[in-house]
Amino acid sequence: MIDKLSWVAIYPEIVLLVMACIIALVDLSSTSAQRTRTYILTLLTLAAVAVLTGLAANDGKTVYGFGGMVVSDPMGNWLKCFATVALMVTLVYGRPYAADRDMLRGGEMFTISMFALLGMFVMISGSNFLLIYLGLELLTLSSYALVALRRDNAVASEAAMKYFVLGAMASGFLLYGLSMLYGATGSLDTNEVFKIIASGKVNHQVLVFGLVFIVAGLAFKVGAAPFHMWVPDVYQGAPTAVTLLIGAAPELAAFAIIIRLLVEGLLPLAIDWQQMLALLAIASLLVGNLAAIAQTNLKRMLAYSTIAQMGFMLLGLVAGVVNGNTYNAQFAYSASMFYIVTYVLTTLASFGIILLLAREGFESEEITDLAGLNQRSPLYAGVMAIAMFSLAGLPPLVGFYAKLAVLQALIASGQALYIGLAVFAVVMSLIGAFYYLRVVKVMYFDAPVTASTVSAPRDVRTVLSINGLLILVLGIVPGGLMTLCAKAIVATLAN
Repeated sequence: MIDKLSWVAIYPEIVLLVMACIIALVDLSSTSAQRTRTYILTLLTLAAVAVLTGLAANDGKTVYGFGGMVVSDPMGNWLKCFATVALMVTLVYGRPYAADRDMLRGGEMFTISMFALLGMFVMISGSNFLLIYLGLELLTLSSYALVALRRDNAVASEAAMKYFVLGAMASGFLLYGLSMLYGATGSLDTNEVFKIIASGKVNHQVLVFGLVFIVAGLAFKVGAAPFHMWVPDVYQGAPTAVTLLIGAAPELAAFAIIIRLLVEGLLPLAIDWQQMLALLAIASLLVGNLAAIAQTNLKRMLAYSTIAQMGFMLLGLVAGVVNGNTYNAQFAYSASMFYIVTYVLTTLASFGIILLLAREGFESEEITDLAGLNQRSPLYAGVMAIAMFSLAGLPPLVGFYAKLAVLQALIASGQALYIGLAVFAVVMSLIGAFYYLRVVKVMYFDAPVTASTVSAPRDVRTVLSINGLLILVLGIVPGGLMTLCAKAIVATLAN
């Protein structure tokens, strides 16, 4: 069962686990308020893991290990690589903020975020229901601890409690659904479950009953309406550095488990789960875009924006199987993957600016706090404007191309219902553009509230500038990333 290939399939996870334990031990002897040694070691480890996963993804091979429980394929490896880079960027942005708020007393922020990444890796690599669930639990438990990292902050503690209770409910939903499927099919392996369901020997009603709970659990995890109630409170209540940790890299892992469970395991039930995802997408686009208009808190607005963006990502997954044919699947799923990768890139930039503007004793959370940012710092105002325009889906930025790819996948299906969904999504995007443009208007046309200049360490300035530039460049030449996503999805579907 455990052969040489098994170890090949999980070597990035082994490197991450061993180094996380070593860094936790090294940190015990650190007395620096900035935790410089721990920080550098963490970034070096993450860079090494990103290179390992990138090389494995580029290799294009699919390797199964541990009796088919673990899979190392191009889609999984690219998502791991992007998640690792997203965590590196998050730690670069979040360190000055965390240091100012006494969150680096111990090195927990670095070690727990590495364990959260390990959870994401296990989720992405899982080819077995049990393993996917274990990865999810490792990620969510680490996230709860991170939200509560400011021990003396009542708002953060409240956010952690809400997150914990609702997260436990979501885990329960998912576990119940998976146990129903196990009871019906007698297997926990996604490929086996696929074969058993495709044979048509299992009671369809039992499968659909289990499927409802699985989709509800997954909707909780991505923050899709009506299972979105934790997102605004946690985004607003958690320290901003942790909000970015929760809102960026884990979305890539959530996309991976949707593909692993629904596509690799339950594709014969596509007609059932596509309908559920379509309803979730419609609700998310409505709730996210309409509620965001009413927000004055920037983090809360971005939380509702996330809900709307997840609705768009789900739309891509809706159009994969048309009348029992999978001809549209590679376009639809690769459009969704492209969407989620570019969304994470844009989220990093927008929260990076909020973290940059936050000072000791001052949270830059209200939209009015950005007033006159262009006069104080044209560079950062420019990066924020690029991020907002990209989220709104304006050309020539990457968000426009991501939305276009999803809409093309819907229209390519040729179904009147899906074309109707595409029209609805466009209308919702137009409504959404209002609150993104309001942020830009405040930055460029309102008088500054404070005369203080915006200062940031050199590493933060450099990474933020690259982040903004990538959103622009990938919008002008999106072909490379789109091809990468398409090849990764084709390789995954071929297995």
